[in-house]
Amino acid sequence: MTDRSGIFAGADPFDIARAWLAEAEQSEINDPNAIALSTVDADGMPNVRMVLLKEIEDDGFVFYTNYGSVKAQEIDGAGKAAFVLHSKSLRRQIRARGLVERVDGQQADEYYASRSLKSRLGAWASQQSQPLSSRGALMAEVARVTAKHGPNPARPPFWGGFRIRPTEIEFWADGQFRLHDRFRWTRTDFSQNWHVERLNP
Repeated sequence: MTDRSGIFAGADPFDIARAWLAEAEQSEINDPNAIALSTVDADGMPNVRMVLLKEIEDDGFVFYTNYGSVKAQEIDGAGKAAFVLHSKSLRRQIRARGLVERVDGQQADEYYASRSLKSRLGAWASQQSQPLSSRGALMAEVARVTAKHGPNPARPPFWGGFRIRPTEIEFWADGQFRLHDRFRWTRTDFSQNWHVERLNP
């Protein structure tokens, strides 16, 4: 740990992650908060897709989705997930994996209300991950829910957040000649302090 300085310095991995994301927001062209989220199904078959990381809390990473989606069903089944945030312009990445819990209630309501009206109505209209006969059918459903829910729709009961509470976080930065810098933070449970070690590239 003695050589952990510069962009890797700090006693709290969530502070480091927030600093890295803030820097990426100044240089990434699109969606600096995009993460590749990995889950597994009941048979252990892996799945991965891009979602937007919406908050880095003091002890977790939060994103939102339809609870009927494949990702949500797999998370509910396994109770675990992993992700990587790749900042291409900075040549850095953050990897994390851990246990997952739902984010409902006021916190989810407030985030839902902050979205554009079309995005809020889209959340009502989309039966995420289910077969769709045509784009026209989707747009017709958008029109239907718009007429039903009006200009200030409440958060759908089937839509909300997930919080990944990591037991492992890795910070990776590109180095010359592929001699990258990697630091892995681990804890066996949430009451323990983090253990930090440098990894070979």
